[in-house]
Amino acid sequence: MPQPSLTTADLTIRFGGHVAVNNVSCSFHPGETTVIVGPNGAGKTTYFNLISGQLPASAGSIHKGNLDITRMSPSTRAKHGIGRAFQLTNLFPQLTVLENIRLAVQARSGAGWRLFRPAESLTALTTDAQKYLEAAHLTDKAAMTAAALPHGDQRKLEVALLMAMEPDIYMFDEPTAGMSLDQAPAVLELIAQIKSDPTKTVLLVEHKMDVVRALADRIIVLHNGELLADGAPDEVMASQIVRDVYLGTATEETA
Repeated sequence: MPQPSLTTADLTIRFGGHVAVNNVSCSFHPGETTVIVGPNGAGKTTYFNLISGQLPASAGSIHKGNLDITRMSPSTRAKHGIGRAFQLTNLFPQLTVLENIRLAVQARSGAGWRLFRPAESLTALTTDAQKYLEAAHLTDKAAMTAAALPHGDQRKLEVALLMAMEPDIYMFDEPTAGMSLDQAPAVLELIAQIKSDPTKTVLLVEHKMDVVRALADRIIVLHNGELLADGAPDEVMASQIVRDVYLGTATEETA
């Protein structure tokens, strides 16, 4: 087994007297897609927020490889290769699809965020951005503003933005949320492209079991902020305690 790309050790966060994530220790590896499941209120998104830096840990640590990132800001973590997509699309709505992706390419290349400069100076950045347009099947919508895109295409654009940043670790929080059945496969195809790269680590929070089955190499189950199960998809979903918590009456207790 290669060195973990990401490790959380006894990771904990408290909100007053409520412990939302409680001593969660887990390691994630390159070439592995881990899906995090659990009932509502289990702590899945909070765990994601701790890893990506949206929330500060009350206790425990987070390491990317050998680097302690526990106290780093979200932007610094992003520079160190942690990429995060959210449940709600996070785009520049009045910029075009191409401009959105080009900004991500500029940020990754160190060229800064200067959008309004001579077009000829952006040729290399634009060429690079077009690769991600093609990967997301958005080339024909390059000139549209992000706000004008259908919801499904906005989700595709957000994944393309994340790909343009070329992180080592991809984090997706319910990537198909709000999408129709005919829209979801396009986003799942993009995630499958990322998953096929053995140098990338993919983490997903997901409720839809068809998505879990399609993408998961491994499943971890959170319940009341604690790590309940961790293992191969078939083993985890066959576990009686997981069935009780995730599919049974315990789900209603934490909703």
